[in-house]
Amino acid sequence: MKIPFIDLKAQFHRIRPEITSAVGDVLDKATFIMGENVLLLEKEVSQYLGGEKTIAVGSGSDALYLALKAYQIGPGDEVITTPFSFISTADAIIRNGATPIFADIHPQTYNIDPDEILKHITPRTKAIIPVHLYGQCAEMDQIMEIAKKHSLLVIEDACQAFGAAYKGRKAGTWGDIGCFSFFPTKNLGGCGDGGMIVAADPKIALLLRKLRMYGSETRYHHVIHGVNSRLDEIQAAVLRVKLPYIDQWNKERREFAAKYDSLLRNLPLILPFSNQAAQHIYHLYVVRTEQRDKFISYLNDHEIGTAIHYPKPIYLQPSYSHLGYYQGLCPQAESAASQICAIPLYPEMTDEMVNEVARVIRTFFHGEGRL
Repeated sequence: MKIPFIDLKAQFHRIRPEITSAVGDVLDKATFIMGENVLLLEKEVSQYLGGEKTIAVGSGSDALYLALKAYQIGPGDEVITTPFSFISTADAIIRNGATPIFADIHPQTYNIDPDEILKHITPRTKAIIPVHLYGQCAEMDQIMEIAKKHSLLVIEDACQAFGAAYKGRKAGTWGDIGCFSFFPTKNLGGCGDGGMIVAADPKIALLLRKLRMYGSETRYHHVIHGVNSRLDEIQAAVLRVKLPYIDQWNKERREFAAKYDSLLRNLPLILPFSNQAAQHIYHLYVVRTEQRDKFISYLNDHEIGTAIHYPKPIYLQPSYSHLGYYQGLCPQAESAASQICAIPLYPEMTDEMVNEVARVIRTFFHGEGRL
């Protein structure tokens, strides 16, 4: 049985009539940028998150960049973040002229370790960007306590965590700003790029609305320097169709994750750790093995898709060499990067598919794939 790592076609066919109707309506009205669907999506996401101010933007990367820009974080400032994330987390800091400072991760959750954050605070520190990696929230109560004590901003990178929660509070609503991505592979994904910013301060929300539209208050009247980061109307229409399904889809992800947990236990394989205080939404189901290369090769030979998120800490990427960071800086992140592997998990899977993935993995460790 061929099992892709992710199957976007399957999700589309699940709700095809609704998607084609929504897109067709946009095409009929021929309003493609910042139309009624964008406004309605902002309102509906705000309601979903509990009334927070929301600003739709062009991507999750833009959301992070604009969040820092809105608070005037720039040259001479330091921002503490995790090295174990997609590179856009740190790139947003670089693009604003500030310096990313990398704090190591917790070895179980792979999220930034609050104790490590404390080690890196200096007079130049202005903000913390925790990432809710793989759909599980970082320990936001501790992070917020640290931020309050040291007068720091908290910008949540919740790009992998739409619908996740920590101690009953939604991801993206703990900090001063929350940032979401609607990239197609996300739990709530569009048919292209898209993002959303959640702002606790109404004044910052108003500023972000200007920043995403070339710094304009009204058309052709530009009061500050901004950028072009507008959510397309078609993307907003697609996301509005999908939003009512997100809790059910996340529930299905958790159910398949629990099935994997049961089928793969007692193997020499580290399974995902779920913090009991967090509502994990399993954007990715990530396992860990010292035999990763052989493991991936074996699964791929059996037509099971895999992916590595992420193969090296951000500071070891060539584009970050100018910062002078070095191997060994964050040992937990480096160890995880050398061993982790994501296996297929998405709502459109079936029990048969999950059983097959687990069967092949068990065979690897107990049968022909064993070292």
